[in-house]
Amino acid sequence: MFQLFRDGRPRTRASLVAATGQSRSTVAARIDALRAVGLLAPAGEASSTGGRPPSTFAFDPTSRIVLGVDLGASHARLAITDLAGEPIGVLQEPLSIADGPTHVLDWVAEAGSKVIAQAGRRVDELAGIGIGLPGPVDHTTGRPVNPPIMPGWDGTDVPAELFARLRAPVLVDNDVNIMALGEHRTVCASVDDLLFVKVATGIGAGVIMDGELRRGAQGAAGDLGHITVPRGSDIPCRCGNTGCLEAVAGGAALVADLRARGADVSSTSDVVDLVRAGDVAAGQAVRQAGRDIGSVLAASVSLLNPARIVIGGILSDAGEHLMAGIREIVYQRSLPLATQHLRIATTGAGAQAGVVGAAFLVTEQYLAAPSIDALIASAESA
Repeated sequence: MFQLFRDGRPRTRASLVAATGQSRSTVAARIDALRAVGLLAPAGEASSTGGRPPSTFAFDPTSRIVLGVDLGASHARLAITDLAGEPIGVLQEPLSIADGPTHVLDWVAEAGSKVIAQAGRRVDELAGIGIGLPGPVDHTTGRPVNPPIMPGWDGTDVPAELFARLRAPVLVDNDVNIMALGEHRTVCASVDDLLFVKVATGIGAGVIMDGELRRGAQGAAGDLGHITVPRGSDIPCRCGNTGCLEAVAGGAALVADLRARGADVSSTSDVVDLVRAGDVAAGQAVRQAGRDIGSVLAASVSLLNPARIVIGGILSDAGEHLMAGIREIVYQRSLPLATQHLRIATTGAGAQAGVVGAAFLVTEQYLAAPSIDALIASAESA
């Protein structure tokens, strides 16, 4: 019955009886149970058709909070949200994932506690913690698996480590998966089939099909960055192979290319700054990166037939140079039927896609019917 309230609309007992087919006494008992665990609250009175106006009840998303964390190669973002995914506190700081799990997870716990306190909430109000990592993750265990840019993280039990620090359930996923989830839930909810492509230090994709995040058998779906592209046949990649898309078109590759041409760049953001300043060489390099990415996405379009491709990550801030290169190759190499209604655009959720997606990772599990039943049973037995 609670799932009917997820849309935020107030409902009366009579409307719930009609919608569920349950007796009035059963509906009343379940409303009482949901109010007892803080998920429902009175929402005033409905219009009367004669006699006393009936009371209405609505979902109360403020009863608990969620910590969403998005970790990149060199940055960390976190947000405190309510159970509807509305941010109530955010923080972003430079942080190197290569500093290792102890340092990074200590920062997450300390910074998360700080933002929770600043929002006037308590750590013991956490419904859970969602965290995205910039590498392959076994979603069933939350452990990174041979992550190329995360030295010291392989096999780390991230859920247990964070639970020991904050005493709240933890869900872990790949950073691009949570960005795809955040984009879909906040901007593209009406789009059932979507690819979210992050183009930054690395390159990866999150796959939304039939409205749901698809991870594949071991959680490795969407690893576009390590598909071979012809132009990079002899270029070594940090994964150990040669010719990977990431080694040719990722942020580190662009930095190396432009430095070899004499440009004063040391990071992906420097490349974006050069493009915005009108630097011709930087613009050409980013457009070629777009073409390389487009060659891999053209195959993805033929395989998955998405309705939308969303480009995020810091290089998406380089404007039309990257997007023009991607569109040029995708529309050139994909069949007309697959691209008939395809839209390729930059992210609408922006830099917050990851932290919001991490929060949704938690709320969608916390508010699922089995979890609600368990929550009520636990409260009744306490």
